[in-house]
Amino acid sequence: MKIWQSDLFRNLSSTKEKNQWLLLICDREGTMIYEAQCSQSQVNAEWLTVQLQQAIQQIVPDKIQIFRPQITGLFTLATEHLNIPLETTRRTSAIKEKLRQYTQTNLSVISGKNYLSLDRPPPQNLPENIWGKNWNLVSISAREVINFTENRPIPFCDLPESLLATNLQLDPTTKIPGIAINGEKRSLILARWLAKERPVALNYIPTEIGKSGGLVLESGLVDRWILATFESEAVAQAAKAYEEAKQQTQGLHFLLIQPDDSGMTYTGFWLLKDEL
Repeated sequence: MKIWQSDLFRNLSSTKEKNQWLLLICDREGTMIYEAQCSQSQVNAEWLTVQLQQAIQQIVPDKIQIFRPQITGLFTLATEHLNIPLETTRRTSAIKEKLRQYTQTNLSVISGKNYLSLDRPPPQNLPENIWGKNWNLVSISAREVINFTENRPIPFCDLPESLLATNLQLDPTTKIPGIAINGEKRSLILARWLAKERPVALNYIPTEIGKSGGLVLESGLVDRWILATFESEAVAQAAKAYEEAKQQTQGLHFLLIQPDDSGMTYTGFWLLKDEL
């Protein structure tokens, strides 16, 4: 599958009198496909459509991925006009690496500003009608991840190819940390909601004293949700160990939704890794 990743952003080194916008397109391997720039007054769906038409003269991608919420509307109009599927996702490592390089190249001009910076809202509370009974910290080996999902009928399951242990070059015996939520009768409702929100990462956020904290779910492009809070030092220590375990797996972890703790049936499974 031919997948392109793209971004359209204001050049932070341009002046107010010459406010330039840049369009970058690369493939998943980081090879540049197309680059263009225009003034602030030119940035619209028509201009973007023309640029994409130029880019696809040699080859038409099966999909274009973007991560910046502010440009979703423009790309939606342009890609619909050209009949190219569009995916909004944080998992756009190739184009983000291009932006990191662009930031480093122009660092002296832009005074440390970052092309990857996005406005992120504060975490919101989960809808009251979807939370389950309890949650636990669990782990499975890297080898077991594929077997776990292939050998069980799990209604909602997301294993991005880039996050598979083999692609991250993790030892098969490496323990992958995760969070298991016992949803009971609400497990299906919770799993459906999660599938719609598109989980990206699940992080422990400690308080200043480190004896309490919460679990924050990163989802979609910039959304954040408070999955759980606690004021137990023992739970806080376990959550800290969970974060330390992620450091041993390049950040790889998972979220599991189950209707009970019997270990027989599961409702949802998401393989996760933070994306900045």
